[in-house]
Amino acid sequence: MIILLMTTALYMLLYTIGLGHLGRGDGSFDLFVVSNPLDRAFTQIAPFQFEPVAFVALGPVEFLFAPVNALLGLALALLVGVNLAVSWVAWQGPKACRIGPGAGAVAGIPGLLSGFVCCGPTILLVVGLQASAGLIAAFQWLVPTAVVMLLTTLFWVGSQVEPR
Repeated sequence: MIILLMTTALYMLLYTIGLGHLGRGDGSFDLFVVSNPLDRAFTQIAPFQFEPVAFVALGPVEFLFAPVNALLGLALALLVGVNLAVSWVAWQGPKACRIGPGAGAVAGIPGLLSGFVCCGPTILLVVGLQASAGLIAAFQWLVPTAVVMLLTTLFWVGSQVEPR
């Protein structure tokens, strides 16, 4: 349970940072909510990235809140957390499982990659690669691919673990 909670919290933190919704503040304290948050919340600005509806500045931290992004991030974070928790059980008790002790150890990597979907084109520009339109379009498939890979890994590893 501790692995699940810690992994989920860490993933959400990394996901939020990856989207650019959590950053360093200037020391001020502020709260701003858009005039029509319900409409704005469902406005898509990139593949699997939606418009923030609130800005919170708490001293050294600034946070943009986008409810749809938060739900997507939480779903991915829980998938990563459950995968790592099941992998931990498989690693700790290989005698109780029909698989080797290292099964599923990299189960969370696809989910981590999906947190940076919005930043892919920017990263390519910063690094200096001249990406084709096809490569940039491929970034929209990171989230669905991560979900499919995480679910596949979870079902495979989960089916191999025998409860005590």
